[in-house]
Amino acid sequence: MHKFNPEDLFLNRAKFVMKYLGVWIPPTNESLLHKLYRSLMITLQYLFLIFQIIFIIQVWGDLEAVSQAFYLLFTQACLCLKVSVFHVNVDKLRELLKQMNGEIFQPQSDRQIQILSKQASRIKALLLAFMVSSQFTCSLWAMKPLFDDVGSRKFPFDMWMPVSPEASPHYEIGYAIQVLTIGMSAYMYFGVDSVALSMLIFACAQCEIIMDKIMSVTSINYAMKNKERQKIFAENRKTLIDCVKHHEALYAFTKLSEDAYHSYLFFQISGNVGIFCMTALRLTVVEWKSVQFFSMATYLYVMMGELFVCSWSGHELTSTSEMLHTAMYDCPWYEQDVRFKRDLCFAMMRMSRPLVFRTGHYVSLSRQTFIAILRTSYSYFAVLVNQTKKED
Repeated sequence: MHKFNPEDLFLNRAKFVMKYLGVWIPPTNESLLHKLYRSLMITLQYLFLIFQIIFIIQVWGDLEAVSQAFYLLFTQACLCLKVSVFHVNVDKLRELLKQMNGEIFQPQSDRQIQILSKQASRIKALLLAFMVSSQFTCSLWAMKPLFDDVGSRKFPFDMWMPVSPEASPHYEIGYAIQVLTIGMSAYMYFGVDSVALSMLIFACAQCEIIMDKIMSVTSINYAMKNKERQKIFAENRKTLIDCVKHHEALYAFTKLSEDAYHSYLFFQISGNVGIFCMTALRLTVVEWKSVQFFSMATYLYVMMGELFVCSWSGHELTSTSEMLHTAMYDCPWYEQDVRFKRDLCFAMMRMSRPLVFRTGHYVSLSRQTFIAILRTSYSYFAVLVNQTKKED
């Protein structure tokens, strides 16, 4: 069987987008032109963040103005952190890609290829929905001045700008910079998240492949000659040892993935509490027939969707790995020799501990975490609404 390439299967879209934006893993012989392009793309994102910070400092004390700018500030801060962590951990990322294409993770049958393809299709479909939704939200933001602020010259976002909207072509230049930068931000978000979450789902697929391997253990017909039985015993034990090595490599891969991505995922899920309650608070005061209302509603949907995909990916990894020791027991172990049974007991004990991806090395990615964040966000939102009513 020819060498299979899981990297291209899981990460082809992310690689295309990030290479186009200049933020993919730089080659070892990176040209000066490529370095300049990459620096320009990252600098644009940091400038966007700095302009928002300046604006919030200027309007500090005005709850409505701060809440209007806060959700975009956090989104941009999270993106800058993601891209920075991505490049700081570039050696870990190279090692992860090397392990993905390593011999231990290569499929050995058509069924195992189908497992990888199915899992890749699932995560890519979810991430594609996130990308389309985020670009639709960016389009609504770009249209806001054209529909909600007719007759006035306002930029799509409330932020400090080095150009004035009162004069041309300063207004047109500022407008174009904001729209292009936020569009690139959405694509970068998609690319970096695709790398992290696709690797988690890749680990899920490897758990299923381990289960497929152990179920290939051959039953023993004791009517066979002793020499034939011993040969099957040896082959079955070799399969079991291969499963144990596969699991050890998978554990190391998951641990390295956590080390590479845990920091910005922790920042993201922690900040989502503020994002959800502040955006929902803005929705209660914005005119529902306005483009701004629909842009904020779709933004809230996109951020919830992103949090769900993160939590779902971690949950899938944990729940799939929990089935490994059960799959071990389901194989025809009772027909095997004593050495196989002894090794199987040790393997089941080792695999009884599920693989858990923890953000910040503390909070596990799971559906329970997703629900907890939504509940916490609603609690803060209720407090803010009550406080606003008292002030009115």
